[in-house]
Amino acid sequence: MKEIEIRPKKLFEKFIYFTKLDIKKYFKKPRKNINCVACQKKGKFSFKKNNFIYSKCENCSTLFVSPRPQESEFLEYYTKASSIKFLAKSYYKKTEEVRKNKIWKPKVRLISKILKKNNLIKSNCIDIGGGFGIFAKEIKKIIKGKSVVIEPSPFLAEESRKKKLIVIPKFLETVKKKDLPSGKNIFTCFELMEHLFDPSRFIKSVRKLMNKGDLLLFTTLSSTGTDILTLWDNSRSISPPHHINFFNPKSISIFLKKNKFKILDISTPGTIDINILDNDRLLIKDRFWKNFIKTKNKDEKFKMQNLISQLNLSSHMMVVCKK
Repeated sequence: MKEIEIRPKKLFEKFIYFTKLDIKKYFKKPRKNINCVACQKKGKFSFKKNNFIYSKCENCSTLFVSPRPQESEFLEYYTKASSIKFLAKSYYKKTEEVRKNKIWKPKVRLISKILKKNNLIKSNCIDIGGGFGIFAKEIKKIIKGKSVVIEPSPFLAEESRKKKLIVIPKFLETVKKKDLPSGKNIFTCFELMEHLFDPSRFIKSVRKLMNKGDLLLFTTLSSTGTDILTLWDNSRSISPPHHINFFNPKSISIFLKKNKFKILDISTPGTIDINILDNDRLLIKDRFWKNFIKTKNKDEKFKMQNLISQLNLSSHMMVVCKK
């Protein structure tokens, strides 16, 4: 997979244009300093981007927005903003087929192995922040239970309904157990943790909805991943107000244990760190990576990407845990 396949340049630039307009419209109120979203230690200023300040925790290396805008601004943004509407009506539609084949089908194959290993193939799948519904539709072909999407954005919820999926149009924190189908559940959320105003409240809300033995499987961006750590404030993955929390293998472990989850696996199965660095070679300051990208051939870059993933140094992180 290449970055340009899932993040076409012109579409992404248009999305960023709408986002910058939305920032001026929806984020005007006073902001509040917060501690690290993983370990609650104080963070230290790292950089400012699009009028959002990012702090880095010196204890666990989590990167997070602080001072943080008010929650009401995020709620209004995600339900009304033109950039979110653009994601639903244009960006995801135009990249739906390639995302389905390059991201979601391989992810479903991987998850089906996890479900079989844990004897959960008969479970319902509750996909939190299921957005366009591509994953929920694909996993529906594998599981014997129901496939449910929890999605607060009216634009995205509508797209999931068109795929004949069960949709709960709420923010996760307002969902009740009675809203969910009965029986064993596996909870999933993909590329969502980085968006959350309050990850601690979110994970506590998920745990309340889970029964003992239920799995939670999620992916998120890692602050210690190769492309993010190398490009830092120039990384396209660091894009406020969407991505405001960047955990990492160490900090997500601290976070989950603190919230009474049993961790089964933490991995970074990312495949495009090197490709991203290749695309942004002019922004690389580190001499090692500048030289590597310039001098190594395709096979050598492929080997490095595999090594990055195996050593948990990719920016794409996957976590499997249970109640």
